[in-house]
Amino acid sequence: MKILFIGDVVGSPGRDMVQEYLPKLKSKYQPTVTIINGENAASGKGINEKIYRNFLQWGANAVTLGNHAWDKKEIFDFIDHAEYMVRPANFPAGTPGKGLTFVKTNKGEVAVINLQGRTFMTPNDDPFRVIDELIEEAKQRTNIIFLDFHAEATSEKQAMGWYVDGRVSVNVGTHTHIQTADNRILPNGTAYISDVGMTGPYDGILGMEREAVMKRFLTNLPVRFEVPKKGRTQLSAILADVDESTGKAKDIKRILINDDHPFFG
Repeated sequence: MKILFIGDVVGSPGRDMVQEYLPKLKSKYQPTVTIINGENAASGKGINEKIYRNFLQWGANAVTLGNHAWDKKEIFDFIDHAEYMVRPANFPAGTPGKGLTFVKTNKGEVAVINLQGRTFMTPNDDPFRVIDELIEEAKQRTNIIFLDFHAEATSEKQAMGWYVDGRVSVNVGTHTHIQTADNRILPNGTAYISDVGMTGPYDGILGMEREAVMKRFLTNLPVRFEVPKKGRTQLSAILADVDESTGKAKDIKRILINDDHPFFG
């Protein structure tokens, strides 16, 4: 079973890249399941129902979120009915939405889990304790478990990777928007990468207009971050190959599409 995951989609430039390249990626790699992190998909922060449904229409099977999940208030109108959207499962009890969903395929079900880290981020429930509960729940239905760990610190991401090694099939990191080169199969069979990277503006800073970000560093004054509407774009993703009978990963490949890394179909 092949699992394609597209990293943090930022604003309309990121959405355009998904719409253009997802069919090409599917044609080339023939993934069984496609998952997208969409927490920045609406103007760089949050997501709305139209974008969620567009992702599904364009070929995604599930959408994960993160710390910007609530930045568009309309999410409260549809998240409880969005069957294939997951927000971090370690958000406080009573939070709308869910942190685990199941995607049916012709090779079995895939459990999709979303968690958020706590280092340098808003304190939430302990993701390490929560993942224990979710793995136990998921294992009642499938051996194939995908985890999007939305976290800031690479140390926390690596700690999660080792903690779930052999218990989840794929553990990807999101949030920092820079693709890391540490993709590997851990000793007990979990495919791991610290951060998949972002999909959106290529010449900005983490997907935002670089002038505003530089002004913030130069002056330490509050500035408004905007997603650049023009300019070059990129797509960041991974493709993992999982043995559906055991749930163990066999390979994980980085995908990066931009002007310096053109796509060859």
